[in-house]
Amino acid sequence: MRITRRSLIQLSGAALLGASIRNLALANTTVAKPNTMRLLILGGTGFIGPHQVRYALERGHHVTIFNRGRERVQWPGPVEELLGDRNTGDLKSLEGHEWDVCIDNPTTLPFWVSDAGNSLRGRVKHYVFISTISVYAENNVPNADESAAVAPYTGGDAMAETIDSLHKNMELYGPLKALSEKEAEKQFPRKTTIIRPGLIGGPGDETDRFTYWPVRLSKGGEVLAPGDGSDPIQMIDARDLAEWSIRMAEARRSGTFNATGPTSPLPVRDMLDSVKASIHSDAKLEWVSAEFLEAEKVEPWSDMPVWVPASGDTAGFGQRNIKKAIAAGLTFRLLAQTATDTLVWFMAQPAERQEKLRAGIKPHREKEVLAKWHAVKTN
Repeated sequence: MRITRRSLIQLSGAALLGASIRNLALANTTVAKPNTMRLLILGGTGFIGPHQVRYALERGHHVTIFNRGRERVQWPGPVEELLGDRNTGDLKSLEGHEWDVCIDNPTTLPFWVSDAGNSLRGRVKHYVFISTISVYAENNVPNADESAAVAPYTGGDAMAETIDSLHKNMELYGPLKALSEKEAEKQFPRKTTIIRPGLIGGPGDETDRFTYWPVRLSKGGEVLAPGDGSDPIQMIDARDLAEWSIRMAEARRSGTFNATGPTSPLPVRDMLDSVKASIHSDAKLEWVSAEFLEAEKVEPWSDMPVWVPASGDTAGFGQRNIKKAIAAGLTFRLLAQTATDTLVWFMAQPAERQEKLRAGIKPHREKEVLAKWHAVKTN
């Protein structure tokens, strides 16, 4: 199946129906409208930020966003935008304001949190820090929870680390996020919520890490699939993460929470089958062993997005314990809805954006690996 204008319209209709059903279900489980909250979102125009803003507006909150003003977004309600640049320490526009809760989306550098604390101290009642499961030191133990050790930072002065230095050494990402968490708790003691998402997918994802699969499967033909299909994967829809972060802000619930999904273990075979079914794809999945992929230098996570072998050092990568977040109200929409909505969003992007996916194995390389695999199988 190749996506045509007609099939895109059909998918759009299915996406809207799925969203309507979910909204009805959520409405039926809502106990009471939350008290109006003055909310500051640091960022707000990236991936999860717009979903947070829209959901917060739906729930009647007063929203302020703080960023560099490089992305213009049309909001469905009044949103105050304050301009500044945390990388240069320019937070002057935050002066003279007070908020009930601040949600910090983009921070990786500890000095960003320190600056936020200095600027907002006494003027914010609660601080929500969006971190990552990449903070963990090890991924070899299935079902590890939030008490697992975080990665140690072994560089120089952590407060001197910059975006440029991080880009030169991405191995610092997890340790710097862990230090940023620690700084958040220092700056906002006893009123900090730390949320550690796993892979985030859904409409608006500019990394294409999950997007690769619905797009590739929509093109049909033989599709290279990783392993034997049994390895568990975890991911979360950006909208589920965004909406839950707003509800956590409303509740002012402190603590640290792994935020990925789904509720039950999800083998990669089930994930791809669900994506196929949701977009009505007739593609044929060809499962290629992890050992063969390794020999062919086909990388987990990048060439084969979402997937990492559930063995050795990565045995627990797709099996983080999320019971604490679920108990705190984290919910998940159907994977089929995420896949459909993601494909509809991607197909609405400009042609030049669609021409080159930012994740996943390249088409010519996929054909080469599949040809070699079939040769091995027939010998």
